[in-house]
Amino acid sequence: MWIERTLTPRLLRLASSRPVVVLTGARQTGKTALLRRAFPNHRYISLDLPSEAAQAEQDPAAFLARHPAPLIVDEVQYAPALFRHLKQAVDADRGACGRFLLSGSQPFTLMRGVGESLAGRAAILELGGLSSAEIRTVDPHPSPESLLLRGGFPELHANPAIDASNYMASYVATYLERDLRSLLPVNNLRDFERFLRACALRSGQLLNRAELARDVGISGSTAGIWLSLLERSGQVFLLEPWFANATRALSKSPKLYLADSGLLAFLVGIASAAELRASPLIGALWESWLVQDLQRQRLASGSGASLHFWRDRNREVDLLLHRAGRFRLADVKWSPTPEARAAQPLRKVRDLLPPGSVEGCALFCRTANRWCLGGAADGPVEVVPALEAAAWLGLTPP
Repeated sequence: MWIERTLTPRLLRLASSRPVVVLTGARQTGKTALLRRAFPNHRYISLDLPSEAAQAEQDPAAFLARHPAPLIVDEVQYAPALFRHLKQAVDADRGACGRFLLSGSQPFTLMRGVGESLAGRAAILELGGLSSAEIRTVDPHPSPESLLLRGGFPELHANPAIDASNYMASYVATYLERDLRSLLPVNNLRDFERFLRACALRSGQLLNRAELARDVGISGSTAGIWLSLLERSGQVFLLEPWFANATRALSKSPKLYLADSGLLAFLVGIASAAELRASPLIGALWESWLVQDLQRQRLASGSGASLHFWRDRNREVDLLLHRAGRFRLADVKWSPTPEARAAQPLRKVRDLLPPGSVEGCALFCRTANRWCLGGAADGPVEVVPALEAAAWLGLTPP
C-alpha cells in the first residue's frame, strides 16, 4: 500500500528548478520509495550493491557513463569520490534540472560530500517518518495508543500485520551494525545502545550531557560525540529554547526528543496499549510524539516558522511557535479534559512577550472537539485535539 507523502509537491518543485536534489533522513523513512514513485522515468541504481559502490568510488566516470542522467542514486554516501564527477556533469549543462536525485541514510557522510562538491548546485530536503496527516490517509481515526506505539515508519502503517516490537528490534540492530560500525570501535556498540536507551528515558527533558555520560559510564566528550551522531542520523532531535528576549533567567539548554515514538516506546520497554496506559512515562511519550509530529509537518510544508519551548525559573511552556515576530503558545496534555489551572503557565508567558504579539494559546490533548478555558477577562485558552495541532499552529502544507 502506498501512503502519499506531503513532501512530494516540494520535491517536484525543486527537481524542476535545480540540477541536483538530495533527499536525506533516517533509515526506513521511505526515501527510495518516494523518489522512485515521484520520478518513474529516472534510471535507478543503489550503491548498497558492493560492485556498484566500488565502481562509483574507483571509476566514477565509467559509472556515470554506464548510468546516464536522469538518474536516482541511492545510498550515495558509499562512494564519496562520485560527488566530484557529479559536479563536472552538472557544470557541463547547468540549465538542465532534476538530472541527479541523491539519497542516503547516513546524513553525516552524505552532507559532507554535498557541501564539498555540490554547494550551490543541490537542493536539500529531509524526509522524516509519517506525520499524523499522512497516517490518516490510510487510517482516518487512529487511536492515540497506535500513534505512539507504531510511530512513523511507513512500513508499519502500510502493513498493519507487522509486529511493531519485532520491527523496532531489527531496526536498532541494523542501525547499530550498518550506520555506526564504520564510525565507532566495535567494542563500543553495546555501550552505544545503552546510551540510546538512556536518551529514550529522557525524551522530553532538558538535555544534560554530564548526566547521560555518568549513567552510561562514558566520558563527557564521548557523550557529546555520540549525541551528535544520533542527531545527525535522524534518531534524536533537539528543541531549542526561546530566548530572543535575552535574560539570564531563561533556560539555554535544549530539550532532547527521540525522533520516533514507536522506537521510543520500544527502547523504554513498552510493547502494548495496556502497558502504555499504565506507564508513568505516558506523558513524556505523548509530548514526544506530538513534538515529532509537528516537526515532520513543518518540514513537509516548508514553513518559515520555528518551533521552540519556553522555560525560566518559574514558568514552562512546551511549545512556542515564532513566525515574523508573532507567537503561538501551547502546552501538551495527555488528559482529554485539562483543568482550568493548566492554562495559567500559557497566560503568564503570554504576558511576558511583547504586547499584542501572541496570536493564541492552546492546550493540545486527547479531546474530541475544540473548546475554551477561561473568558475575556483572563484571556481564553483553546483546548485543541492533538490531530489538529499542526493546523492550529499554521504548519499544514499550502
